Amino acid sequence: MTSFIYNVCKKSFLDGAIDLNNDTINVALVSSAYAPDKDGDLAYDDLTNEVAQSGGYLTGGKALSNTGVTQDNVNNRASFDGDDVTWETATINARAAVLYKDTGTPSSSTLIAYIDFGQDYQSTGGDFTIQWSSDGIFYLGE
Repeated sequence: MTSFIYNVCKKSFLDGAIDLNNDTINVALVSSAYAPDKDGDLAYDDLTNEVAQSGGYLTGGKALSNTGVTQDNVNNRASFDGDDVTWETATINARAAVLYKDTGTPSSSTLIAYIDFGQDYQSTGGDFTIQWSSDGIFYLGE
């Protein structure tokens, strides 16, 4: 499946309910068994098949750090970015990352984006790192 922004997030952007500059944005990892539904999956508690908690990976994933939104007039887009994420000494088999606004309550923690890695990636008792694109984690544009 290709990467996408959940529809609930698009509405939340327009409503002002998600502030990518100030809200806590988490990244959780899911296995290839997760069948994302961009229309029906609304909040963190709708996620299925999150990778197993082990070693350095805890249920719910990890908060992104140094996040921000920038405007790019040359490419006519705005991008969201943050630091790369590493889970240390973790045993993980993941197909994708799911970003969500962490409110502390799974049923109100709005899903933002599904980022497909294109294949399963694994770590066994080692570091599992997501290195975001130089274009940002995601962008909105023409």
